[in-house]
Amino acid sequence: MSMTTKAMRRLREVPIGAQPIDRFLPLLGEERIREAYKLADDVRRRLEGRIFWNVNSTARGGGVAEMLQSVLPYVRGLGIDARWLAIDGTPEFFRVTKRLHHALHGSVGDGSDLGEQERAIYEQVLAGTAEELLALVRPRDLVLLHDPQTAGLAPRLVQAGAIVIWRCHVGGDKPDGEEIGRGWAFLAPYIKDVAATVFSRDQYIPQCCDHGRSVVIPPSINAFSPKNQDMDDATVRAILVHTGLVEGPPGAGSPTFLREDGSLGRVKRHADVIRLGRAPTWETPLVVQVSRWDRLKDPVGVMHGFARLVNGAAPTGAELVLAGPNVNAVADDPEAAAVMDEVIVAWHRLSHSDRNRVHLASLPMADVDENAAIVNALQRHAAVVVQKSLYEGFGLTVTEAMWKGRPIVASAVGGIQDQIIDGESGLLVEDPTDTEAFATAVRRLLEDRAFAEALGQNARQRAQEQYLGVRHLTQYAELLKRVDK
Repeated sequence: MSMTTKAMRRLREVPIGAQPIDRFLPLLGEERIREAYKLADDVRRRLEGRIFWNVNSTARGGGVAEMLQSVLPYVRGLGIDARWLAIDGTPEFFRVTKRLHHALHGSVGDGSDLGEQERAIYEQVLAGTAEELLALVRPRDLVLLHDPQTAGLAPRLVQAGAIVIWRCHVGGDKPDGEEIGRGWAFLAPYIKDVAATVFSRDQYIPQCCDHGRSVVIPPSINAFSPKNQDMDDATVRAILVHTGLVEGPPGAGSPTFLREDGSLGRVKRHADVIRLGRAPTWETPLVVQVSRWDRLKDPVGVMHGFARLVNGAAPTGAELVLAGPNVNAVADDPEAAAVMDEVIVAWHRLSHSDRNRVHLASLPMADVDENAAIVNALQRHAAVVVQKSLYEGFGLTVTEAMWKGRPIVASAVGGIQDQIIDGESGLLVEDPTDTEAFATAVRRLLEDRAFAEALGQNARQRAQEQYLGVRHLTQYAELLKRVDK
């Protein structure tokens, strides 16, 4: 075994601060916060002397990392010893787990096998990770494992006396599909003895999971994180001009934001943008999709839908920004660079006039809070936020846009269907491959701004009621009480 392989088998502890849930008082009211404190006190007494571990595959990039960044500081703020570990793996390991990710959505992905050779790669990497993990985890500690990358750790942890919960953030709308079955056949042996399994939707719970031990807990956002905190127009403008996403004088604002620890941060880096001409002006209406460079997010389809929308003349002069993380920054997504290349090739094939209105932005990831602030500014400035996913586990980018009061057009897939009430808090496109329907919905919101504004206001209210972190924490506290017997 090479030293390189050995070096990659390690755990990295991700620093977590502490935040008081009192911050949510103006949003949720005294009664809900009082109930949350009461439940937390019970959990804290139960867990005294024990640690609540969270284990996933990356500290940055993607919805799981963002959710942990948002939620865990409040857990620590409640006096619970919560810790976060991120695992590393070989490129072959992440190729297998990306294939599993696609399969659980019902997609063939790269079409590769999920046979004995892939199982051997998967288990070999996690065997080394488990050794390091078992040096930290003590009997009766609670361990929350996230997604397929970590499922293979469960048997060793259970054997060592830990209370293990496995959380799956992905799933498919057709649980009896061939690909979904293939994915669960691979993962089932590892999770059969865990104390509980957690899913984002009831439809995602497979037959191989004991439904009596499975619960549904939708994800949530942190309203005060750099990605979701309030920003005035002057700050939004300063950030977007500085990064090169829009053109013009920065105005009177400053490209600053509050970090997770409460200190003042500043956007210093620029976005890498592929475009034909100049950046859109501040006045240009932007159609925006922010997501990882993933075929399941259908970035090429977004471009084709926008080209159909403009059809020679964009409504109100709108332009499209497709934005995602720098492809070299997300360790657990080996397909990102290839997907980015496909998007660039498809962009070059657009007509000159269409290409002139489409901007491909790779956002800096060296500073996670800075990246989040850029996304925040871009979403807040969008005339329309779109999420044209072909498959979607939940879709936190939709939740984020709802919280910012933006009008949204999204595919009626996965958890997006739970978040958006069609015609009330956004517009849903029933067939995610229907570019004509997608274009029609976007055009409607660009041209009927009163309707778009009403959708945005309703979306904000729904996000506040359903998808903030206190609800999330309360559901997990109830689950921890149930499994800690």
